[in-house]
Amino acid sequence: MKQKVLMQAALPDALAAALGERYDLHALSALTPTEFAALAAEITVVVTNGEAVVTREFIALLPALKLIAVFGVGYDGVDVAAARDRGVQVTHTPGVLTDDVADLAIGLMLATSRRIVAAQRFIEQGGWRQGAFPWTRKVSGARLGIFGMGRIGQAIARRAQAFDMTIRYTSRHAQPALPYPFVPDLRELAQQSDFLMLCAPGGDATRGVVNAAVLAALGPQGMLINVGRGSVVDETALMAALDSGTIAGAGLDVFTDEPNVPAALQQRDNVVITPHMASATWETRREMSRLVLENVNAWFAGEPLITPVP
Repeated sequence: MKQKVLMQAALPDALAAALGERYDLHALSALTPTEFAALAAEITVVVTNGEAVVTREFIALLPALKLIAVFGVGYDGVDVAAARDRGVQVTHTPGVLTDDVADLAIGLMLATSRRIVAAQRFIEQGGWRQGAFPWTRKVSGARLGIFGMGRIGQAIARRAQAFDMTIRYTSRHAQPALPYPFVPDLRELAQQSDFLMLCAPGGDATRGVVNAAVLAALGPQGMLINVGRGSVVDETALMAALDSGTIAGAGLDVFTDEPNVPAALQQRDNVVITPHMASATWETRREMSRLVLENVNAWFAGEPLITPVP
């Protein structure tokens, strides 16, 4: 008989089909409470996505659970400590989405600073017939501060070098091998930046750390770009900073309560928003799907996991 696998959150159709061919796949969203209770004791593997929440309480409902495979590089929605306590391993899909996220980060920086979306609306609404579009901000040669210097942060830095940007960073610790100055304090980094780029992971350690003080340090000419996690930013403080002119603008791919984006962040000429799509290319999603499937296959085969979380 096929091994039972629980799909706890939405996955790409191709990945769900591949899992369904090999395993007895059950979508949590399609199960009644009674059906779930009857199935729970037989579930050893849960597959979920990077935006989903897997709590200690949910893990406790699955007494046979041994693996949580996350479709995504971020796994802050998974209670990893609870998983460890119960002997459950967790995998994710790092590396394969680095280039796409870095590409979109640069795109958001350019779109926000040059107000590309607002310029399109300006033409579409007939503004060009009345006069020229307002001048925008230059990216080349500007100061870039990166919060989170992992794979994605380093890929962004390499791209930013082509724009002759001055690059500084802060992270959990300095990386002496990197050619960029390390700034230990986030507020100080913001003060030294024209663009503050966020690619730090979510979780309690980073929740709301980009607060009113950090935004004030970024200043009225500064711009915030976030391709990390929405939870890193105090969204209330961000909206207030945009309203008051404390910062010049923002480019955001992630939000605190997805898919609910505050109305105050929408329809603004100085804000560019995208629907958490940084890794959403056909090529990268295929590679992410492959890693998920390989991790699940490896666990059932008794082989080492391909990409366990740190």
